[in-house]
Amino acid sequence: MREQLRARLAEVWPELEVVAEAHDGREAVELAAMHRPEVVFLDIRMPAKSGIEAAREIVALPAGAPPAIVFVTAYDEYAIEAFEQGAIDYLLKPAERKRLAVTVQRLRSRMSRHSPDRATVEEALARLAARLGAAAPPTYLKWIQASVGNEVRMIAADEVLFFISDEKYTRVQTAQQAALIRRPIKELIAELDPAQFWQIHRSTVINVRAITGVSRDYRGRQLVSIKGSNEKLEVSRSYAHLFKGM
Repeated sequence: MREQLRARLAEVWPELEVVAEAHDGREAVELAAMHRPEVVFLDIRMPAKSGIEAAREIVALPAGAPPAIVFVTAYDEYAIEAFEQGAIDYLLKPAERKRLAVTVQRLRSRMSRHSPDRATVEEALARLAARLGAAAPPTYLKWIQASVGNEVRMIAADEVLFFISDEKYTRVQTAQQAALIRRPIKELIAELDPAQFWQIHRSTVINVRAITGVSRDYRGRQLVSIKGSNEKLEVSRSYAHLFKGM
């Protein structure tokens, strides 16, 4: 989506300089603090921080006027009221050239005048957050893009038995294969359905549907057995309550 947006922006706003791209909300805030852009395009649904959370932090950055915020979203029916004051704008996925041209015209006009004050933008973001929070159900990862050797494969989340992380990579284990992603568990867990995936250790998340049993070793540690795997996964004390009574 970022590649498509960059290409379309080059067509309808060729003098615009794209100073950075972020793959999640947390990185978006960090890059905005570093580059202090005049315009920020954000997806509403992002890992680590939602687009609205990221926008609020970006708008609250000290010094200077807040940047213009444009959301790329599928939730326009919930957001119309928030855009009425013109403090923020939106694009529907995918960002079509004709609609993007309208957004660019609005941004140019706004930037040629005084930027909206910080309080106005914050109020619009709060209204948008309230509307989306009431109307949009949570969305979770359905597919995992992971590396197997030199190949990149799409793995259905339902097929994942467990995730195990080290300092740099997280192993995605299915009954058929092991793959790698460059994402830590602490970021991944926020995108997984909590009814299906449980964190049992700071470095381990399991698919509840794949559990075949829980046992204890000679040291009293709880170990989870997973169907389709010979590995037994340790449950840390912080998560022992998940298997209380077993």
